[in-house]
Amino acid sequence: MTTALLETASSVADAIADRLASPSTRHGVQVPNGWWPQSLAHGAAGVALLHIERARAGLGPWQRAHDWLAAAAGGEVLAGDDSHLHYGAPALAYALRAAADEHGRYARALDTLDRRVATSTRRRLQHAHARIDRGQLPALAEFDAIRGLTGLGAHLLRSDPHGDLLRAVLNYLVRLTEPITDRGESVPGWWTRQAPSGRHSESFPGGHGNNGMAHGVGGPLALLALAMVNGVKVAGQTKAIKRICAWLDRWRQGGKTRPWWPYWLTLTQLSTRTHALSGPSRPSWCYGTAGLARAQQLAALATGDTSQQRMAEHALLSAMTDPRQLAATTDLSLCHGYAGLMHILRCADADAITPQFAACVPWLLNSVLSGTTERLAASGGDVGLLEGAAGIALALHALRTDAPPPSGWDAFLLIR
Repeated sequence: MTTALLETASSVADAIADRLASPSTRHGVQVPNGWWPQSLAHGAAGVALLHIERARAGLGPWQRAHDWLAAAAGGEVLAGDDSHLHYGAPALAYALRAAADEHGRYARALDTLDRRVATSTRRRLQHAHARIDRGQLPALAEFDAIRGLTGLGAHLLRSDPHGDLLRAVLNYLVRLTEPITDRGESVPGWWTRQAPSGRHSESFPGGHGNNGMAHGVGGPLALLALAMVNGVKVAGQTKAIKRICAWLDRWRQGGKTRPWWPYWLTLTQLSTRTHALSGPSRPSWCYGTAGLARAQQLAALATGDTSQQRMAEHALLSAMTDPRQLAATTDLSLCHGYAGLMHILRCADADAITPQFAACVPWLLNSVLSGTTERLAASGGDVGLLEGAAGIALALHALRTDAPPPSGWDAFLLIR
């Protein structure tokens, strides 16, 4: 990438951070429906991460980070079964973790939050194991990366990687991959009777098997793999990784030319071994080839499967060079936009045996910058981490070569 392009990226990140300098004004930015200060995805906890990373790099005052953290913690912090990585005590603990190494004043608050998160996680694990013991299917929110135990595991891998609680989450995920017989049909253990929305729907009479990173089996695969890459192993972990990969191999489309995966499978499709799509959909993090290919690359790194690694990297590279898939990307965000594609590509490139990844980054960066200046440098827009301005600015900040090692702000994405 050229120096001029990197300087433009830094300038846009600066502009976003300045517009989000204070939670009291937000400079006229329109917050999304359901603004919650305790939300990591859409609220103050996520915006705080932007200012923490910038303060760590000497690019902004710590006071901005403190103000946003204070806004996130201003009310009663939710810590019950309705809390999860993106809301409540886990979200606030996740944000505070990034600042704790630099500011000892957060240590006491973080210790309190960690204990509350641990209590909630243990209780959720008990419920999940009891559900498996009864032979019932899970809800998406039991296991997924947004609301479920995979998301909490991502936090634990960052905050306490060698603790017993992370190992307990991994043990649960191993059980999650074991098949279940439901109504006489053998289905994977992550099959749910819900629709992808997390609700019951007549459009999904037999439920579905979700392949996404955000709400499907891609998240558990990535967490199991990342833990193993970092030396955290439990019994059955390798088998669980291979079981998920075998499922994805079964449903991989596009042959050797442009591999891709359907977002989900219905019971009818499972029974007939067919799916209804004629080609790949948007290649985003939450659903799509980019996130799922990175998860499989990580799985290959964990298990030493060079053939699988080449397949996963080829799938990612194909998605990033396919005009049809890129044309389906109309958003800028980390979740399902160009910033997320760019960030995934850079993480994958660091581990790749496929050499062409770096050449795709400037085009993706240009797509982020052109859209950002039009949509965010003016007024309006989502301010959040997952789908808004703070996440875009963090992806741009990550391009800096003069910044200290990142705090792990992107651990929630399960891509490194």
